[in-house]
Amino acid sequence: MSTLVSPKGVDAVSANSRGRVIVASLIGTSIEFYDFYVYATAAVLVFPKLFFPGADDTTQLLSSFAVFGVAFIARPLGSILFGHFGDRVGRKGTLVSSLLTMGIATFLIGCLPTAQISGWTFLAPALLVLLRFAQGLALGGEWSGAALLATENAPAGKRAIYGTFPQLGAPIGFIIANLLFLLLNASLSAAEFAAWGWRVPFLLSAVMVAIGLYVRLKLVETPAFQKVIDAGEVTKLPVGRVFKTSWRPLILGTFIMLATYVLFYLMTTFTLTYGTTPATAGAAAKAAAKAGKAFNPAAFVPGLGYSRNDFLIMLIVGVVFFGIFTLVAGPLAEKYGRRKSLLWITAGILVFGLLFVPLFSAGVVGTMALLIIGFTLMGLTFGPMGALLPELFPTNVRYTGSAVAYNLSSILGAAVAPFIAVWLWTLAGGSTWLVGAYLSAMAVITLVALFFTKETKNQDYVSNVA
Repeated sequence: MSTLVSPKGVDAVSANSRGRVIVASLIGTSIEFYDFYVYATAAVLVFPKLFFPGADDTTQLLSSFAVFGVAFIARPLGSILFGHFGDRVGRKGTLVSSLLTMGIATFLIGCLPTAQISGWTFLAPALLVLLRFAQGLALGGEWSGAALLATENAPAGKRAIYGTFPQLGAPIGFIIANLLFLLLNASLSAAEFAAWGWRVPFLLSAVMVAIGLYVRLKLVETPAFQKVIDAGEVTKLPVGRVFKTSWRPLILGTFIMLATYVLFYLMTTFTLTYGTTPATAGAAAKAAAKAGKAFNPAAFVPGLGYSRNDFLIMLIVGVVFFGIFTLVAGPLAEKYGRRKSLLWITAGILVFGLLFVPLFSAGVVGTMALLIIGFTLMGLTFGPMGALLPELFPTNVRYTGSAVAYNLSSILGAAVAPFIAVWLWTLAGGSTWLVGAYLSAMAVITLVALFFTKETKNQDYVSNVA
């Protein structure tokens, strides 16, 4: 048992063991990022032909990406829906519901018939959209609930450390998903992967979901929210209350997360695209000929020319640093404060954006250095967010407030960053200087938000209500 002591001296006892809190808060975000990468891989490799067979190649790919993007539309709605119940009913029940919703939707995607089967031409894509929307709804409430589970069960002086537990799910989910993809790629032919191999990652997610549900069902309510219940301070309409009383933290929290989101999706989605694009027009022409497509030299934008498998291995190495420095970030934020730590780290992200061209131009060593530095910064900036965003809001609207800020930032950062980066890369004729400048500009916006934010380390985390 651990004791949570607010700075004002209000003691609350947590009956949730440290191990149970770690697993219960970690499992949902691990599934979230695992799902993102297996879905992204399937959306590129097989979903275009399996679910949109009647269209040309470009329309197939765009249709597949459009379904992929449905989750980003659903996430803000999920933050309001699950945030409402998280602040009305409690953290435990809401976390069980979000994980169950996500688990069922992910598993059912692995069971879907494809549009190539007679009679399923229109129904199969429609069901894919519906299940992707359900995933987005669940993910909209998952992160904030996991962050609250960790921090509201934390012993005194360890909120930032406990807040890194759900954050660690990002590198874990990434590594599991990509190792599984590498294994399937090595074991199956392209035809086998298209026939049934793509279903394996979706079906295997049921194992993680089952573990998560088992642990979460054994939880008791967090001490902070139990105090809200005992005091009769539960709000009837959390979303209305949070916009009325905490609109400033909503805005600041959204932009505090902006550089983190942009950095993450540049380091994963964009670098994979840039790294695996042929480095010369000759190689691009050969690739086009092999695929039976006409090569258009005017449309060619050079990349680094790595094979997909080689670059995925490099990414996995980089993500190991992501995980390590996510854990390092907690003690640093506890010692120096969330705001001060993030000001220095965000300044580092700003400088890092200016190093894209020299590092990418320095061969394998430079590219590996860029990945290691970028993912190290990612761990350092992502780690403290599990404590900082919830600390911006009073206890009785904390689930809704942190969820809305986190997911609004996902639209401004995660949803558009890969598209903006590719456009800037193309605009610069294959150079990455504009992409790096974009990251630096987002870091400036986050620095401004942090400048107007007060330190939250020593605030009353138990008795504060709106």
